[in-house]
Amino acid sequence: MMDHGAAYVLNALTSAGYEAYLVGGCVRDAVLERPIKDIDIATSALPEQVMACFPRTAPTGLQHGTVTVILEQGTYEVTTFRKEAQYEGFRRPASVEYISDLTEDLRRRDFTMNAMAMDIAGTVIDPFGGQKDLDLGMLRCVGAAEERFGEDALRMLRCIRFASTYNLEVEAKTWQALLEQAPLLRHIAIERVRSELERMIEGPAPARAVRLLLASRLMAHLKKQLPLPFEMWLAHDDALDAVSALSGQQTRWALLLMFLETPADTVRTALQELTFSRADTDAVVAVLSLREWLAAQLTVGGGDPRDAALETADPATLARVWKLGAVRRGEAAARMLLQVLRALPQQHTEARGELARFRQTVVPLLVRHAETWLSEIPCLSLKELAITGADVTEALDEKPGPWMGVLLQQLLERVALGELRNDRQTLLHAARDASK
Repeated sequence: MMDHGAAYVLNALTSAGYEAYLVGGCVRDAVLERPIKDIDIATSALPEQVMACFPRTAPTGLQHGTVTVILEQGTYEVTTFRKEAQYEGFRRPASVEYISDLTEDLRRRDFTMNAMAMDIAGTVIDPFGGQKDLDLGMLRCVGAAEERFGEDALRMLRCIRFASTYNLEVEAKTWQALLEQAPLLRHIAIERVRSELERMIEGPAPARAVRLLLASRLMAHLKKQLPLPFEMWLAHDDALDAVSALSGQQTRWALLLMFLETPADTVRTALQELTFSRADTDAVVAVLSLREWLAAQLTVGGGDPRDAALETADPATLARVWKLGAVRRGEAAARMLLQVLRALPQQHTEARGELARFRQTVVPLLVRHAETWLSEIPCLSLKELAITGADVTEALDEKPGPWMGVLLQQLLERVALGELRNDRQTLLHAARDASK
């Protein structure tokens, strides 16, 4: 597994008389025979000694003893063996002390599987039993778990991520410490929480991550309280495994947040609080908004679909509503919603709630026909209309204004439903009729 650049760095440092090892996640993944992503190197050399060994370096983290070595093969972070003083803000050490003992350096790490090192010959140094824990399928803190979580509260979310990603059981003392220390998570910046959540949901076992989050109640202890009923995931436990069938993070989040049966606007607020990117927020909310709108249109008597039963959806009605929804919320949202609905398992008849009714009455028809209905729409956006706003204002001899956008949208929807042809003369004639 030894990367050529990493081997060069290790060899240069050891040839200069220093100790040097691969450490952390790359060693863990090598032991598990998994693809290696990030390579970290630890050494007995001080930062200035590391810089003296290589022609090109960058002092990227000198306050923590880290130097980046720049090679043709890539960049490699090299950190001096260290131990850490009292942590500040339950996140970072107040100061570090350089040491010459590899075991002491590994002792400060979070979990035993991340506290292993490997020398240039491929020999694994494992003072805390990381390999044995991996063989047992166990995730265990190095030393006292309450101390590790108390030093850096983000480690509790990392515990959930590692347990789900590597299919590990959390050791009993580690889990108990996590439950007890959960309130410390309120000290962690919401951006770091969001990053961990994204990595969990992107990972190979998002459903297990969700179940562990629920069991730990960590989401109740964030710096910002979110207006989302995460306990609703329990009501859809039979369908959580469907999340892993979806390939993109946006679609995975769309399905998970759909299960919460929360208005799309409330979800938008929560995603913004969690510092999700605008692109991800807009994409997920568009999917939820489209499903919400479809349900409202198919509700007996109109109104809030959560307060009434859905009609038995007939194909003709649903086709019309689906086409209008695709035009109003966008083709991307329609196609992503269809991906999400296709991933859902068959609905159990005893399930209750608005989403359950939607799955029973609407989803089977959409899964069978929605792609065909989309293909029947000749024009899905204003850009595809055969006329522009300028054409309309000229033809009607009117000044531009909000009315123009409303009129173009009406024409677009009529084209989408097959009521008008998408050609200039037909649309201008329809525009004149609508303005009378």
